[in-house]
Amino acid sequence: MLLLGVMTGDTEEQAAWLAEKILKLRLFDGADGKINDRSITDIGGGILVVSQFTLAGNLEKGNRPDFLRAAPPDEARKLYAFFVERLRGSGLTVEIGAFGEMMQVSLVNEGPCTILLEH
Repeated sequence: MLLLGVMTGDTEEQAAWLAEKILKLRLFDGADGKINDRSITDIGGGILVVSQFTLAGNLEKGNRPDFLRAAPPDEARKLYAFFVERLRGSGLTVEIGAFGEMMQVSLVNEGPCTILLEH
């Protein structure tokens, strides 16, 4: 599962870089047990991309997060779609969540391994 937060000012160049990085990121063990030896591309895996504007949450003031750094919905939707198409161009199975909708999403995390990528 990949949670994608689009921030104000994010660009297609950044989204393309992020998609390429994700496709090459070595997070999976090799057949010989070597840790972090294979990428999602190497194993022929799939990706569920879920839009997550709350990643832009700011808690610098007070105890209630603001989301002023999140891109406006129309801008975020376009960049989200661009990002998803870049991933799909790799030939991997890429599923998406419902953009801007409340969803119940379950995750079984093997590890745990959670990585924040920014560019």
